[in-house]
Amino acid sequence: ITAGPTREAIDPVRYLSNHSSGKMGYALASACAAAGADVSLISGPVGLQAPERVTLHRVTSAEEMCAAALSLADDADCFIGAAAVADYRPAAVSGEKIKKQNGRGLSLDLVENPDIVATVAQLPNRPRIVAGFAAETHDLLSHARTKRLRKGLDMVIANDISAPETTFGSDQNAVHLITAEKETRLALASKYVIAEHIVTALATRLSE
Repeated sequence: ITAGPTREAIDPVRYLSNHSSGKMGYALASACAAAGADVSLISGPVGLQAPERVTLHRVTSAEEMCAAALSLADDADCFIGAAAVADYRPAAVSGEKIKKQNGRGLSLDLVENPDIVATVAQLPNRPRIVAGFAAETHDLLSHARTKRLRKGLDMVIANDISAPETTFGSDQNAVHLITAEKETRLALASKYVIAEHIVTALATRLSE
């Protein structure tokens, strides 16, 4: 399971990131462990305690998270990409703090980060189930359906981050579980309750 944000360095004191708290990914790790799974949690920088009976792998950047995911995915039955990975990183990182330029603007040249969950889904010995999240602000279901097909995922968990009760950092969530066969809506509940439902759905697919 990947969780939390990634940080992409600009210089020794600045970085690009996002508002992900990691709460959904950590709830999933806890629920998977409670269901009896052997769980590896690859976490970006968050202020959360590692769940019990979970092996925590701390990373910072998207490239570090991708390397950890690829090294662990070979032995996994299921991979859940719950992290909010930064889509871009600076093409070059300054070794020194960048100073203001007397009123002139600053331009950053950005390059795409690896798409971790799609990369895992394309592995020759991919996990039996690869699931990812679609955190969207509009056209939730259409974007999520497209993402599942484009990335080759078995399941997409779609959530609307524009609503105050389900935005980044909240303790609740409401999601749609989207597979090739069906779509299931999970109403607003604590992230742990949502995680339990997701784990049940994934376990059912594994048993099939």
